[in-house]
Amino acid sequence: MSYLDVVAADCRLIMLKELAGQNDHQLNETILTKVLENFGHLKTRDYVRTQIRVLEGLNAVSVKEVGSVLVVKLLRAGLDHVERRAFLEGVGRPSVEG
Repeated sequence: MSYLDVVAADCRLIMLKELAGQNDHQLNETILTKVLENFGHLKTRDYVRTQIRVLEGLNAVSVKEVGSVLVVKLLRAGLDHVERRAFLEGVGRPSVEG
């Protein structure tokens, strides 16, 4: 696995964990970009959108376009990954501590 693959997997895990922490399990791409920045990943909007679409392809999230913004909602497969019940290829593994 290359360095870029490791970074992408970490970004995807961070997004899933943040969505899991929301009462309604959803956030928009702007907030997810800020969350990644807080974890040391300064990424472009296009990069974040690409990672969101990868997660959508894994059936971890659903995506709704509202105007020019993507709204992302966590699905069962994404929650199962965060809670360590099942794992998604290409997404970092959550630590046992959470």
